[in-house]
Amino acid sequence: MRRGVGHAVRPYPVSGLPTGRRLDLPGRGQTFITESGNPDGPVLFLLHSVSTTGLLCWYPVIPVMERDYRVITMDHRLHGRGIASDTFSLDDCADDVIAVADALGIDSFIAAGFSMGGGIAQLAWRRHQSRVSGLVLCSTGPYFSSIEPDYLAMEQRIGKALTLVDKVLPSPSEKALDTPTEHPLKWALAQVTSTKLGLQGVFSEGMANFDSRPWLGDIDVPTAVVLSTHDKIVQPERQQLLVDGIPTAQRFDVVGGHACCVIGAERFVPQFAAAVRDVSRQTITA
Repeated sequence: MRRGVGHAVRPYPVSGLPTGRRLDLPGRGQTFITESGNPDGPVLFLLHSVSTTGLLCWYPVIPVMERDYRVITMDHRLHGRGIASDTFSLDDCADDVIAVADALGIDSFIAAGFSMGGGIAQLAWRRHQSRVSGLVLCSTGPYFSSIEPDYLAMEQRIGKALTLVDKVLPSPSEKALDTPTEHPLKWALAQVTSTKLGLQGVFSEGMANFDSRPWLGDIDVPTAVVLSTHDKIVQPERQQLLVDGIPTAQRFDVVGGHACCVIGAERFVPQFAAAVRDVSRQTITA
């Protein structure tokens, strides 16, 4: 059987991951970052999707991008080894990104976000416009889901049910999170279970409160939209709203679904790299 969209494919092989470390953010808490690549290259922040981690979402991309860029990943708050918090909002996540940049002495950077990370990237520009020099928005849109009370109540019920699963799942060790070489699928499972499943309702509510449509037209930095053409989570029509709404946006298509950054990464990585190069070139010549 031919491999392709709609057929089962294996996750992208795990190799060449950078070593991460915990980073204290004054007044905010402690998060987990990786920093790799060309120390003199343009800075690229990779912002991950909901219920994943910086490494799990972006591991296929990192070895390619670190040849020319200073590549930063981070775990968003309440995800993986990210900031422990009593609340969750994409606004706070965007401010956390700037706090990491401050701690690393980074003045400006390209913000690349996948799904939820795309919303965080947009907000990082909105809230700190002098710091974000370009945007690469992948499998994402200007909004995520409904804030209709019945929908959010259903998400909260799902989250409460999943807290029972959290009680029986052991927390992964640091070694399990940092060592993918012998058992890559075991490593991926450790990454997934490092975020509490019962927080799904909290994440859904935080994402539902995001809506960039009123100010998309104000985005004036070079922007690329990496559009997953077979996406059933963030439909292509919703992703296209970014292309139509952001004056500088250029579109790069990936034939794949919503998990194309890992499942189908052989198609995602080249298009993502081309999108970053396009944005980077514009930021240099601006």
